[in-house]
Amino acid sequence: MEIGRGAEAVITLENGIVKKRRLAKSYRQPVLDERIRQERTLREAKITSDARKHGVLTPIICDVSRFELKMENVVGEKLKDIINQEISEMVGETVGRLHRGGIVHGDLTTSNMILSRGKICLIDFGLSFYEKTVEAQGVDVHVYFQTLESTHDQPEELIEGFVAGYTRTYPQAEAVLQRVKEIKARGRYL
Repeated sequence: MEIGRGAEAVITLENGIVKKRRLAKSYRQPVLDERIRQERTLREAKITSDARKHGVLTPIICDVSRFELKMENVVGEKLKDIINQEISEMVGETVGRLHRGGIVHGDLTTSNMILSRGKICLIDFGLSFYEKTVEAQGVDVHVYFQTLESTHDQPEELIEGFVAGYTRTYPQAEAVLQRVKEIKARGRYL
């Protein structure tokens, strides 16, 4: 049963296992397309697993093939439907652990987070990468803040909650949050 579709993949649920299959792109040269899809699939599996080593709840990867990931079906509620200040603080703690591990999610939206058994689970590491720079981490947090501002009520409270959790778990949080302000200011002049 198809449960989602993104720019790169179709996501299905079969016998309690989530399958994410990257689709061929007809506009790319076939050999290049296969290489890109395979590299992205392998990278996503590795980073998803590495995030768990840093204390971030993620789906458990069950199997990896050339263009497909099979993973645990995380049961819970998407944050986009239930977020409040307390939950956003938990997101801050989670992202702090992720960044401390040198991982940038690349798509920190409330649609890519599930509250499962009282913990925040990050899903969809398809755009993730390894990076420890303040700039990359600042862009990651900026994407989250933009999501809050564009799709949720009382974004100021949600941002405040995130900042509390993030600064508690990530030693470089102040530098990253300062960079977020700079990134936001840059966007105003584009």
